[in-house]
Amino acid sequence: MSEIPEKIRAVLLDIARDSIKSEVEGKAAMRYDNDDAFEPIEASGVFVTIKNKGELRGCIGHIHQEVLTVETLKEVAASAAANDPRFNSVIEDELNDIDIEITVLTPFKKIGSTDEIEVGKHGLFVKCGYNQGLLLPQVATENNFTKTEFLEHTCLKAGLSMDAWKEDKTDIFIFSGEVFGERTDN
Repeated sequence: MSEIPEKIRAVLLDIARDSIKSEVEGKAAMRYDNDDAFEPIEASGVFVTIKNKGELRGCIGHIHQEVLTVETLKEVAASAAANDPRFNSVIEDELNDIDIEITVLTPFKKIGSTDEIEVGKHGLFVKCGYNQGLLLPQVATENNFTKTEFLEHTCLKAGLSMDAWKEDKTDIFIFSGEVFGERTDN
């Protein structure tokens, strides 16, 4: 995945913000045409993170896609505002206080050893049976996780025991993400 140009990043952030605002206000989101905004971007997934005054307010995404489309971005942005089960829905009074961050994921790589994990560079996806969990690369650095803590928290997010990453039946995948947002200070 090549770096997304600044102009396209701005368009993607505008689309995400409009989708969040429309979801919160119960209005239809603006129509965007992929061809008018940008060439389709190769990606294995996209996540939208919403923060209010630096505190997490919602984060939802899609994984395992071939290109980032406007419709996918609109869907995950609106869902981050209204459907993250960890939080109440974003309300209209918060719209001026929220910051949006977009993470475009690279393809996942199954690893054979946790030595391949670089904290701060890689995100983690664990899968065991029907359970699966994902933490974005920035989660480890924002929380000062060690590699072991990062693995444990990803397992917990998957609904597994915190040491499930040590079991042969658990598959661990790494990925990177191009992260950009409206502010760099949160």
